[in-house]
Amino acid sequence: MTRIDLNCDLGEGGAGDAELMRWVSSVNIACGAHAGDRETMRRAAELAAQSGVAIGAHPGYEDRVHFGRRELQLEPSAIEELVARQFDALRAIAPVRHLKPHGALYNQAARDLSVAESIVRAVMAVDRRVILYGLAGSCLLSAGVAAGLTVASEVFADRAYESDGSLTPRNRSDALLVDVDAAVAQVMQMVRFGTVTSREGRVTPVRADTVCVHGDGLRALELTRRVRQALGADGMLLGPPGT
Repeated sequence: MTRIDLNCDLGEGGAGDAELMRWVSSVNIACGAHAGDRETMRRAAELAAQSGVAIGAHPGYEDRVHFGRRELQLEPSAIEELVARQFDALRAIAPVRHLKPHGALYNQAARDLSVAESIVRAVMAVDRRVILYGLAGSCLLSAGVAAGLTVASEVFADRAYESDGSLTPRNRSDALLVDVDAAVAQVMQMVRFGTVTSREGRVTPVRADTVCVHGDGLRALELTRRVRQALGADGMLLGPPGT
């Protein structure tokens, strides 16, 4: 049977974290920069442990006003420092199995090798045993593989795609998939066939090791539950990468 991971970004101030935790196999916990603080990290980690869910660090830019979704132009050393510091902050609270950058940092690392390599250096400096999550086909995954890290190729249930495999920018009105049926269908296409249909109608190859649903989405709980049920009905086992 095929094993697939279903992950969700949590610890970002949402009210539904405990309920979402029932349906996923791993979580990405905000590390106090774009959202959260030591107490929210502790609560999210405790919930994950109680639910048997793998814990991941979710470092982002220190820009709460824009929720870490505004691209910043930092020196590689500054990116390395902020990722390592946030990673360490969560490691001081709970065992961390994977790391996934947040928001603008994630998107920049997908296409900018310098940003990707800065994140990889931070991971290697703190704990090179963790799994690095990154966008399917991204610079971040390439940099991680080149450095000898274990990587997981991530796809998104609730985001539209461009024909080059990148995510549709959030400043577009059609960047988010709000129709739950359409989002579930996109997940099943990616997992079953290794392809995604872009918003322009082009079928693009993707590798799906882990599927993300954003915890702050308007219908996040319904979508997460439906994706979990669809994967199970298709005979897939849920579990974090490497299990």
